[in-house]
Amino acid sequence: MPKEIYLLKVGMTMTEGLVSEWYIADGDQVKKGEMLYALETEKVNMDVDAEYDGTVKHLVPVAQAMEPGDVVGFIFEAGEEIPADIGAVPAAANATAPVEAAPEPKAQPAAAQPAARNASDGRVKSSPAARRLAGELGVDYTTLAGTGPGGRIIEADVQAASAGGAPVAAVPSNVKASPLAKRLAEQKGVNLALVKGTGPGGRIVEADIEAAAAAPSAAPVSGPSAGETIPLRGMRKTIAQRMYSSVQGSAQLTMDMEAPMDDTVRLRESLIEEWQNEQIRPTYTDLVVKAVAKALKSHPQMNSQFGETEITLLTDINVGIAVAVEDGLVVPVVRNAADLSVKEIAIESSRLASLARDGALGLDDYAGGTFTVSALGMYGVDSFTPIINEPQAGILGVNRIYDGVEWEDDRPVKSKKMNLSLTWDHRVLDGAPAAEFLKEVCILLANPFRLLV
Repeated sequence: MPKEIYLLKVGMTMTEGLVSEWYIADGDQVKKGEMLYALETEKVNMDVDAEYDGTVKHLVPVAQAMEPGDVVGFIFEAGEEIPADIGAVPAAANATAPVEAAPEPKAQPAAAQPAARNASDGRVKSSPAARRLAGELGVDYTTLAGTGPGGRIIEADVQAASAGGAPVAAVPSNVKASPLAKRLAEQKGVNLALVKGTGPGGRIVEADIEAAAAAPSAAPVSGPSAGETIPLRGMRKTIAQRMYSSVQGSAQLTMDMEAPMDDTVRLRESLIEEWQNEQIRPTYTDLVVKAVAKALKSHPQMNSQFGETEITLLTDINVGIAVAVEDGLVVPVVRNAADLSVKEIAIESSRLASLARDGALGLDDYAGGTFTVSALGMYGVDSFTPIINEPQAGILGVNRIYDGVEWEDDRPVKSKKMNLSLTWDHRVLDGAPAAEFLKEVCILLANPFRLLV
């Protein structure tokens, strides 16, 4: 009797999903525990393992939208006859079969495994983020040992190979950068060709390299080609629906405010040096997350949810961090951010960003966000209008650090500045309390020692 392969249900809210890739070709053999197919849903991309040994028979093609619990294929036992009309296999193999919630994705093993290869074509299994990064760094990912599920090569494997001496793509000759910026880029592994210069005539300066190295999602996200048709499904469909619903269903306004960053820049440099042996590199976004979490404690209206008949002020402070991935945008959550130290936030945000780019986030990594931070400063953005992640009441946009001016009496003094863009729901709170919240965030960044206590 053939065993059904179901479209796995991941979480109670999942309504649609698809097989984005079959790892075992139609008619090939699979062993229990081997990766069988890649599942794509509105929130999570994950690999699904085979539960039985046998011959795999596909029932649906790649990218066909299905409901959770639908049968997408079968596994036939050794010697079992495979009918020509696979759709007529057993009546028991139907979409009404009971569906259990998926277990959390397995934790990645610490030790590297040999790179997993597809049984039919020898292709090395690797995440899209790993392949993209390998192309940027000039690393031959097919020679690497993978530490992801089933030996899959992930972004961290490529980064480790590059740090160990793998050839790095040459910088185009037309890139203008100061000698100090070039040396710093080499030390920090920053690709100058991907950095927007803020110096005279667009020249790349030291601050640009620092900002690029600090960004958790600074790697460019590959885009579609001209003339291509992009199916509206999975993550892209969910983003479209939720962003439209958020704008249509709430009264959103955005304000900008300038934050002095001289002391924050110095603090971050000191923390990088202090934690160097632990390989912890706090980003500016990490410091903003800590400032936001402290400000939310004294401005509970910003940490709330709008309902049909009431506004609920939340006790938990869980800050989501928007991370750009190949197919769109995900928002993993730093839970209890107000109770975490800057070091703990840096460790957690780095973990979440890495899992996000490798498509390995679990459901708990998304759950319970009460406020969101979205950073575009690494792309040279000065101001933007972030859209609220419903049912939250606010979202903070983090822009680039630039050279501004402070005045000492009548004398101008060069100073590091950053604009913060706050979008809030006017149904929940008015402009004055929203401005007070944003002002406190700016004050905390101007006096970052307060983030350490």
